[in-house]
This record gives sequence, C-alpha cells and structure tokens, in this order.
Amino acid sequence: MLDLQTILFTFFGGLGVFLFGIKYLGDGLQKIAGDKLRDILDKFTSNPVMGVLAGIVVTILIQTSTGTTVLTIGLVNAGFMTLSQAIGVIMGANIGTTVTAFIIGIKIEDYALPIIFIGTVLIFFFKNKKINNIGQAIFGFGALFFGLSLMGDGVEPLEGLPAFRDLTISVSENPILGVLIGTVFTVLVQSSSASIGLLQELYDQGAIELAAALPVLFGDNIGTTITAVLASLGASLAAKRAALTHVIFNVIGATIVIILIVPYTAMIGSIQESLNLNAPMTIAFAHGIFNVSNTIIQLPFVAVLAIIVTKLIPGQDTEIEYKAQHLDPSFIQRSPGVALGQAKAETLRMAEFAEKGLIESHKYLKTNHKRHAELTVQFEEAINNLDRKITDYLILISQRSLSDENSKLHSMLMDTVRDIERVGDHMENVMELVDYQMTNKVSMSEDAYTDMEEMFDLTIKTLHNAVSALENDNQEEAQEAAREVVKQEEQIDKMERKLRKKHILRVNEGRCSGSAGIVFVDIISNLERIGDHSVNIAEAVLQERE
Repeated sequence: MLDLQTILFTFFGGLGVFLFGIKYLGDGLQKIAGDKLRDILDKFTSNPVMGVLAGIVVTILIQTSTGTTVLTIGLVNAGFMTLSQAIGVIMGANIGTTVTAFIIGIKIEDYALPIIFIGTVLIFFFKNKKINNIGQAIFGFGALFFGLSLMGDGVEPLEGLPAFRDLTISVSENPILGVLIGTVFTVLVQSSSASIGLLQELYDQGAIELAAALPVLFGDNIGTTITAVLASLGASLAAKRAALTHVIFNVIGATIVIILIVPYTAMIGSIQESLNLNAPMTIAFAHGIFNVSNTIIQLPFVAVLAIIVTKLIPGQDTEIEYKAQHLDPSFIQRSPGVALGQAKAETLRMAEFAEKGLIESHKYLKTNHKRHAELTVQFEEAINNLDRKITDYLILISQRSLSDENSKLHSMLMDTVRDIERVGDHMENVMELVDYQMTNKVSMSEDAYTDMEEMFDLTIKTLHNAVSALENDNQEEAQEAAREVVKQEEQIDKMERKLRKKHILRVNEGRCSGSAGIVFVDIISNLERIGDHSVNIAEAVLQERE
C-alpha cells in the first residue's frame, strides 16, 4: 500500500527545494555577472544571430529562459530593444535553458549535500561579497540536485501504479496528450527546468518510456511561454508581441517535431545507444537538439514572425527611440560649430521627452492607468541616457577651439541638459507619488484634484514655452517665449504657496486626510521645481541670444 501523504510531501518538498535551488543559483550567477546582463542584451543584439547568442549567454548566467524572456520583454517595453532583436534573444533563451538539463544529466545527486555545505561555508564564513555570491551560486547548485533527488524519491512509487502505466501507454500512442500534460505541468510550476528535471527522473527510474517522455518534453517548452505572456499583460504592444512570438515559436517547433515524432524518437534512441548516454542525459540531448534545430529552422523567418505578431496584435505603439540620433563624432574634428548644432538637435529631443513624460505623469494622476506610469519611466530613462551621451559629446567639443558665439551656445547647452535631466527626475517623482497614493488608498477631495489640475496645466505650458524658446531660431520669437516662461514661473511660485495654504485648510477641516496632505504638497512641490528648471532653460536661452 502506497503512503500517499509521504509521496506528496516528498515530491512537493523536493519541487520546492529544486525551484529554490534554481532561483538561488541564478541570483548568485547574476550577482557575479553584475550589471553585464542588461548590457549584453542591450549591446549585442544588433541582428537576430547576435540576439540568439546573447539570449544563450544570459540564460546560462541566470539559469532560466523565463527570466531572460521576461527581462527581454521589459527592455522592449522600455523602448531599449526592437521586436526583431527580441525574437533573436527569445530563440537563444530556448537554447540556453537546455544547459540546466545537461547539468542534471551529469547525475551528481549523491554529492548534493556536500555541495550545499560548501556553499553555506562560503556564504556564512567569509565577509568578501564576491565569495558570498559564489557561495550562493554553489548552494543553489547543490539545492537543485537535492530537490531533484527528493522529487525522484516522491515519484518512484508511481512506477508500480497500473493507472500511471496506462497513462504512459496512452501518451506513447497519442503524443498530443503528452504535449498537453507537459504544458499544463510547466504552467503550474512556472519552470520548464523543474518539469524537465522531473521527466529526467521518471525516465531514469523506468517509469516512462522514451516515446512517452518526448511529447511531454515538447509540452514543457510550450508551457514555459506562459510566464512571458503574464509578464507582458499591461505592457506595451511591442512587449505583448514579443511574448506572443515566444508562444508561436515554441508551438511551431513542437508541431513540427510531433509530426516527425517516430523518426525523432528513433534518432534519439540511436544517439543514446551510440554515445552510451544515461537516461537523464538522453532527455537533455533530446531537449538540446530540439531547441537548436527549432532555432535554425525559424531564424531566417524572424521578419516574417514579426509581421505575423504585428498582424495578430495590431495598433500603433508609443515608440521611444532612446539612442542618440544626431551625435556624430566625426563633426567634432571637422567643424565644432556643426557639432554644436547636432548637440542642440539632440538636446531638443531630450526636452521633448521631458515634456511628453510630464504629460504622461499628469495622465497617470487623472486615470491611474499603469500604461501612463510605464511611459513616464521610459521617457525618464531616455532622458537619463541622452543626458550622458550629450554631456560626453559636449565635453569632447570643449576640447576644440571655439568662437565666442559657439562658447556661449556650448555653455547654454551644458546648463540646459542638466536642467532637463532634473525635470525628468521630478516627473518620475510625481509618478511615484501617484503610485503611493494608489497603493495606500489615499483619497483626496475633488477640490484637491482641481487645484492639482490647474497647476499641472500651467507647469506643462511653462515647460512647453521653455522648449519653444530653445528650439526657435528666430531671435525675437525665442526671446518672447523665454520672457513668457519667466512670467509663468512667477505664477507657478504664487500658485504653489496659495494651493499649499488651501490644502492645509482642507486637512484641518477633515476634507482630506493627513496622508493626502503629504501627497498633494509633494506633487505641487515637484511641479514648482519643474517650473524653476523651465525658467533656468529660458534664462540660459536669453543669455545666449543677447
């Protein structure tokens, strides 16, 4: 008689330890790699082939294709990566995740506990952060195998169950059923590594035949896409398309191999026999060959995949090109004057991002729609990136001989870039305050919202006029716009003082809570600071044009 409680406790306990091990191993490797993961995805995805290689490397480093895909979707959502680049990375992630199956295939469960001990020693008995991170990775590595061993102990009695034997026979005869089982289980545990590890254990114990194991393996590949789909909910259209691409890519691959399941099973059996592979390593080879072949087959059709998902998820998305468009270094050597013109054009792009970001933070306050918060963050990240690029470019220009007129323009741009960057910080502060208000269910009166609306409108107009003054080549019109900013900024200062007093009265009268008072005052304070930076831009323009 099987002890059901022991089976369930051992299996689910082992699954928990395995998932913890995978996560801890990935986190440790990620800490060792530092900030290089995002840089790898950002810099080495110029074409689909490079994207595949980047996806493989990052997935090996963090030990989860889901993590790589979610990170990729985040970069697409933030405008740091195009859909075509993301498709290549997702394909690479599918190959990179096979490394975990190969690690499991080495079969070192007997050494799991000593490995955990070594990791523990490095974590607790050393003060060096780098050694601690290595210890974390080693501990996770050991926990992975210990969890796998427990899972194996939990499912071992299943081999003797007639119902389980009938199920494996059904899967052998009907591969689609196996795909469905693999998909559902991976969706439930949210880890293809865990479901494939379990499959390796079952095959190792003889509880399942190769013909039944392979369809389940292909289902595991489909199931792992669900996390990416969940990560894309509420994200940009491009991010949703990237997640759908992952699903389509894996479904197409599984469909092709299910059609060819008989010769594929025979091929894997032949490889197992010729290389004398153990059972877990056989599954690892089947997984690796499937994902590499799937990528080779579909890689030439990246553009077609992009068109398909664009048709399936139609619409225009807000695209933010965060990379500098005008900063050509060759102009610095040839003509510093032309280079300054390029720097000004890029500064104007940066200023437009600030204006659009402020409008998005305003919309977030009015609607509480998360998409406006995401766009605010995207614009702020774009501003920060351009701040660094423009500043570096201007520093290079300053090393050349400049005329008095160009020196004035150079100085104005240096000051303006700094002010625009600060505007970006304040608009993000406003967004975070709205986040705080929503999270803590802080309610404000209609009067408070009306007052903030009035101040937002004036601040947006003031910033717009400052950008117009910077942009306008007509000296008189530029000066007129700049002088208008100076007047409006004085109005903003007066309004901030007036609204602050009005709100204190509302709090005292009980029409707004104390928490609401903090949120309100902080929002209008950030708007007042944006007014200050707007007038700084305007005054810099006036000084440069005199």
